[in-house]
Amino acid sequence: MPVKLTLEQGKVPVKIYTDEVDQGSLNQLRNIAQLPFIHSHIAAMPDVHYGIGATVGSVIPTKGAIIPAAVGVDIGCGMNAIRLSLKADDLPDNLYSVRSAIEKLVPVGFAQHRSPSIQAATLKNMEKHLNVITDKHPGLLKMLNNFQRVWGLQLGTLGGGNHFIELCLDESDDVWVMLHSGSRGIGNVIGRYFIEKAKKDVGKALGNLPDKDLAYFTEGTQHFDDYVEAVGWAQDYAMVNRREMMRLVLEALQTQLKPFSTTREAINCHHNYVQKETHFGAEVYLTRKGAISAQAGELGIIPGSMGAKSFIVRGLGNEHSFCSCSHGAGRRMSRTEAKRRFNAQDLAKQTEGVECRKDKNVVDEIPSAYKDIDTVMQYQNDLVEVVHTLKQVLCVKG
Repeated sequence: MPVKLTLEQGKVPVKIYTDEVDQGSLNQLRNIAQLPFIHSHIAAMPDVHYGIGATVGSVIPTKGAIIPAAVGVDIGCGMNAIRLSLKADDLPDNLYSVRSAIEKLVPVGFAQHRSPSIQAATLKNMEKHLNVITDKHPGLLKMLNNFQRVWGLQLGTLGGGNHFIELCLDESDDVWVMLHSGSRGIGNVIGRYFIEKAKKDVGKALGNLPDKDLAYFTEGTQHFDDYVEAVGWAQDYAMVNRREMMRLVLEALQTQLKPFSTTREAINCHHNYVQKETHFGAEVYLTRKGAISAQAGELGIIPGSMGAKSFIVRGLGNEHSFCSCSHGAGRRMSRTEAKRRFNAQDLAKQTEGVECRKDKNVVDEIPSAYKDIDTVMQYQNDLVEVVHTLKQVLCVKG
């Protein structure tokens, strides 16, 4: 479908690929459109929903500036998926032992490894680069505190919230491993530090912004360059984290299932990040907050909620969306509201047939808290084509 709604109240238009958008998100999108350095327009994906500072599901092209809160604090959060040589019939009828084996090797929630599982050389190179950043920012080093000592132990860990590890079956009954995670606690600290730094850099002009969380760095300033370097480090950290988790998941599966091989990695990419791209005749800093790149021919992953479907997609290179698409189904209600409206029994019913946690502590991830993934996909058939449809049979949550 083409653009469903266009907002014209800002300095640039906002093109929205759904007509199911809450008022809070509309207000946030209008605020971003007021900024003087937005290039061409803003695009909002079909999973758009209210976020902190900037709307989740927004694609924001900027010239000469970057908004740290638009990138967010889960820097580099993204997806990884691999298809296995196994078929559905190769899986046991009861997947509890498989889930337990994954949870034994991959720490979830606030847990971490007792000793680094990453190669020492990789850790050393990452530490050297991080030290270059913190040497210039003692305040960041102070904020990192415990994370400065344990970030190596968090590589290869899942975290909590909407992060997950799943076994899925596609339309041919092929088995896939799919996971979702980001830069963990250290990326969160880096994000928060530079968001506050941007507010100070804007100074007295902060009061003229439509939202203080839209404070920005101007290109050519020290803090702009430092932020680009730090966010790049966090994005790399998130990528390494997913690769290590995938390695550990496959190791766990080898102990539970018959011998298997893997196909080429489908994708390992971010959906909370910023990078240089060229759009509508200009080189811009393109921020995707809850959106993935969908360049022509590029593979991507669009997950649904627990108990729903997910999709491996191929980008169509739609320039009006800045060659982007949604990063998932998108929340339709807050975590607090989900816990108020639903209980563990509701969760068990809505995740029937999926081996996963079904206790009260993950009720906020109940499928009803999310938009319908089929509807989201219909709204973006101009942005991507479906390559594989995946159905979850096992889900690990933090």
